[in-house]
Amino acid sequence: MANTDLEKEGLTEVLSGTSDPQSSFVDQTYQVLNNRHNVIYQFVMRYNDYIYAEHDYGNGDPLTMIEVHTLTYIEDHPGTTVTELTNYWHKTKGAISQIVSRLEALGLVEKTKKEGNAKNVCLYVTECGYQTSRAHKLYDTLDITKTISELQKECTPAEIDIFYKVISVYYDVICRDFEENKIPKRQGKRKQ
Repeated sequence: MANTDLEKEGLTEVLSGTSDPQSSFVDQTYQVLNNRHNVIYQFVMRYNDYIYAEHDYGNGDPLTMIEVHTLTYIEDHPGTTVTELTNYWHKTKGAISQIVSRLEALGLVEKTKKEGNAKNVCLYVTECGYQTSRAHKLYDTLDITKTISELQKECTPAEIDIFYKVISVYYDVICRDFEENKIPKRQGKRKQ
C-alpha cells in the first residue's frame, strides 16, 4: 500500500502513535469486528459454564459434561487408555487422569493392566458406568432435539446446517492456530 493510501486510511497516524485512539482506523475497525464477534465470546463463555456445571444423568452422582462424555467414550471404546483420551479431548494427561480417577472413585470406570505390558492401563465401564452412559445418551438425545426445536423457531433447517458447517470450519481454524503458534493446553479444571 502506498503512503498516500496509508494517509487516506489514517494508518500512518495509527502506526506512528500520533492519532487519537478514539477515532483511529484500528479502533473503529476493532469496534465493528468486536461487536460482531462478541456474540461468539459470550456464547463460548456461557457454554464453558454449562460444560463445567454438574448434571445428574440418572445414577445420583452429578457429573460435568466432560466427565460424562469421557465415560461414554470409554463405553463406546472399551479398553481405551488415558493417552487415547488425551488425544481425543486435546487435554493434558493430568487433566484426563483427574477425570478418570473421579469416574473410578464413583464406581463408573475400572482400570485393567494390559497383558504383557503393565505400564498400559485399559479403561472399561462398570455396570453402573454402563447404565449412567446409556442414561447420558438418552439425556443428550432429548436435550439436542429440544435445542434444535428451539433453533427452528427462528432459523430454517438450512440455516442450522450452515451454522454447524461454520462452527466446524471455525474449529479447524482454531486448531490450526493452536498448532502453528504452539499454544499450550490449559492445565486442569477451570476455576469456578
